[in-house]
Formats: sequence, structure tokens, C-alpha cells
Amino acid sequence: MPAQLPHSDDAPHGSTDQVAAQLVRLVRLTARAKSRMTKVGPDSVERAAYAILFHLIDRGPQRTSQLAEMLHSDISTISRQSSTLVDHGLVERLADPGDRRASLLAATSEGRRVFETNRERLNHWLEWVLDEWSDEDRLAVNVLLRRLNDRIETCDPLAAPPRPEHEHSTDEV
Repeated sequence: MPAQLPHSDDAPHGSTDQVAAQLVRLVRLTARAKSRMTKVGPDSVERAAYAILFHLIDRGPQRTSQLAEMLHSDISTISRQSSTLVDHGLVERLADPGDRRASLLAATSEGRRVFETNRERLNHWLEWVLDEWSDEDRLAVNVLLRRLNDRIETCDPLAAPPRPEHEHSTDEV
């Protein structure tokens, strides 16, 4: 008989299993909300392309290779999505001053306007979600999420240290 996985609700609240379950739930719910808000924007741009627009607004003009690295995506995917953004006038290609053979992608004023409109809609929704939270709770979740995100960015899941022997699952009878 195969081993039965414990239900995450049965795990202690501070356990790794409980944190993982809540993270999966958060990602799923956030993706659902984002999908409903920007399924295909009013400008017919797929929502995945908005991540490119965000990074260009947040970090300034960048090469496609930089965007692919930051977004953990293939260059071909970033190229396709950025071409759509260029076609819709949200992003433009500029000559790279450091290498005239290369180009940089930069947000246009229309791209900034569309991004700001989406940001305002998201913030309005989040304000409603958090309307019963105290300032202290909002600060605490922001600090903890920033700390978690910073750590996730620096810990490659493929380079995780080996688990101690006593933690390996066994098929005991």
C-alpha cells in the first residue's frame, strides 16, 4: 500500500509543509485574480508580456537577454512577447549606446500609461482585500514577503543542500 501524504492542514502551522501549501495557494489565487484583471488587456496584449513592461519601467531599458535572465524565460519567448509589445506601441527598440549593433527595449509613454492603469486597478483590488488589516499587519506581511522573496532569489532549488539522513522517507512496514 503506498504511503499516504499528510494533508497540509494537519501539519503544524509553522512547518515547511504548511508554508509550502500556503505559498501554492497564494500563487494560484494571485494568478487567478491577475488573469481575470488582465486576461487579454484592452490592447490585446497577453498578460505574460506585462512582466516585460513592468521590468522595463522598473529597471529602465534592457537587452532581451537581460530580460530573459530576470524573468527566468527563454530569449525566444521574450523576443516574441516584446515584439507584440512593440507592435502595440507599448515598447520601443533603441540602439544600445554601449554596442551599436545591439538594441535595448524601452517602455514608451503609452506603455507607461497602460502599465499605470493596470497598476491602479490591481492596487484598488488589493486595498479592498486588505481593508480589514491593521497597518501593523500590512507592514509585517510586507517585511516577511520581501524577506522570503529575497531568499528565494538567492537559493537555487537545484542547488539545495542534501537532506539529513533521518529526513529521507522510508517504506517501513
